Amino acid sequence: MTSTPAASRAAGPAPGGAAAAARGARRTERLLNLVIALSATRRWLTKEQIRTAVPQYADCATTAAFERMFERDKEDLRELGVPLETGGQDPFFEDEAGYRIDREAYALPEIRFTPAELAVLSLASRVWQQASLAGPATRALVKLRSLGVEPDESSLIGVEPRVRTAEPAFDPLYAATRDRTPVQFTYRRAGGEPAVRHVQPWAIVSWHGRWYLVGHDRDRQATRVFRLSRVASAVKRIGRPGSYEVPEGIDPREVVGRSVGPVQTRQARLLVRTGAGLAVRRRARSVQARAEGDDDLVVLDVSDVEMAADELAAYGADVLVLEPEDLREAVLRRLRGAAGVRP
Repeated sequence: MTSTPAASRAAGPAPGGAAAAARGARRTERLLNLVIALSATRRWLTKEQIRTAVPQYADCATTAAFERMFERDKEDLRELGVPLETGGQDPFFEDEAGYRIDREAYALPEIRFTPAELAVLSLASRVWQQASLAGPATRALVKLRSLGVEPDESSLIGVEPRVRTAEPAFDPLYAATRDRTPVQFTYRRAGGEPAVRHVQPWAIVSWHGRWYLVGHDRDRQATRVFRLSRVASAVKRIGRPGSYEVPEGIDPREVVGRSVGPVQTRQARLLVRTGAGLAVRRRARSVQARAEGDDDLVVLDVSDVEMAADELAAYGADVLVLEPEDLREAVLRRLRGAAGVRP
């Protein structure tokens, strides 16, 4: 899986391009927050409730400025195909007009997938965490509750996907890649001393279960690959957004493949309780039922001991690692930590 910024013109950003991009980002976030507010409840929301719930509207200096912005946004949503409705709380009284999104019209039709497509979606679900809302969107839901409007967050699933990863450096590096902003961080090479690196990030790549950053190393004036788990400090921005261009024709996965090379795997032998560990069974090299006990012998290919230990430890007593020993110890270390027991 590769995340890359949108292609840019080779001639570089036009004058004022960074400011225009920032305005576009704010508009997109505002429209997203408006969709969230109008989708999160079946009640009609008045203009004043919407102004309070959507952070960008609350920042408007005057009511007239809010009215102009809201009218533009309503037209934008309708042009995008969002079924925005206007109505009132009580049809027998001339209440103040309210707004909401027709959730049935906005919902996707029933979709059927082939077994192969479901397998891909299952894999993708391990990377993407849906219904995770950005800070301003979360504040919009909180403000709706403060207005006495109880949001239905289940209706927001899929509105804003968010990559989920255990690497602390992922979020700031992904944001810097998206914004084309140079960064600085301390990096620990395998078998080497940590060193400060100054990088123009181009793309983030998932390669055989690990995350890598591809970018231009300004200290070495060359393309380099950085494994995110080896970033040993906070990621600091050291330049303006849009201050560099990503070279055309770069294939980040190919760059990572050349740099990292083939990943070596080992076989792990596990005892997995019957009916448990479905994800492990799906990837297993073999699953053999045992005559005694209520578990199966599962043989699994493992390339990264620490990542495998994270997954297997989550199953608790349902999975027992027989070998290799370093994987067994890594799982036990996590379980002891969770239980607060010293080795």
